[in-house]
Amino acid sequence: MTTGEAIDPRDRLLVAALRLLEEQGPTALRARTLTAEIGMSTMAVYTHFGGMPGLVEEIVREGLARFAAHVRSTTPETDDPMEHLLAGGIAYGEFALRNPQLYRLMFGVSDSARLRGFASEADAGSATWTMAEGVDTFSVLLQSVERVIDDGRFYPQDATAAATQILSVTHGFLLMAIGGFFGDVERATQDVMVPLTINLMVGLGDKREHVERSLAAAVANRAGAWSAA
Repeated sequence: MTTGEAIDPRDRLLVAALRLLEEQGPTALRARTLTAEIGMSTMAVYTHFGGMPGLVEEIVREGLARFAAHVRSTTPETDDPMEHLLAGGIAYGEFALRNPQLYRLMFGVSDSARLRGFASEADAGSATWTMAEGVDTFSVLLQSVERVIDDGRFYPQDATAAATQILSVTHGFLLMAIGGFFGDVERATQDVMVPLTINLMVGLGDKREHVERSLAAAVANRAGAWSAA
């Protein structure tokens, strides 16, 4: 998006949509609500995005770009590929918990399928990962997994399949956390996500004591990052 004081109408709509989404949820993503927020005519939505589904699709693209940028920028380079992978997971969780409505929208959960013009959540979710921003976001995880396999910490295996297993576990935990299942997210991270992560990494081929050491290093660098903002 354009930065600086002079923001063009298209970006003003996108900024307002992202803010209202987090403040009020997906029901706030209506042409009249958005344009009233920034003093525009509802026609602006159709002029710049072709309608609300087009605007929501752009929100998803922007969200994915921010998601990938956050993980990349907050995951330190290290000689330990497992530490790097786990640090990326911490950054992933941090972004999701700080942007719960955007996260759900990107994955096609709940009302977001309708908002994006899809008939089902499955259609909306699959569309996310076929767009360029979705492919790039997944590549952040995939490249980390490839490094772990190349280093011999995982068994020789298909990197995409291994990355998808890791994504599935992480995504499931985060949706439960966002939905309020755990109550205390920080405690649930320690009691549920940490042992689950270690067990998964061991199942993929690493030694338990090595995973624990790498995880301790990753957590030390990102202490508290998984607690909700």
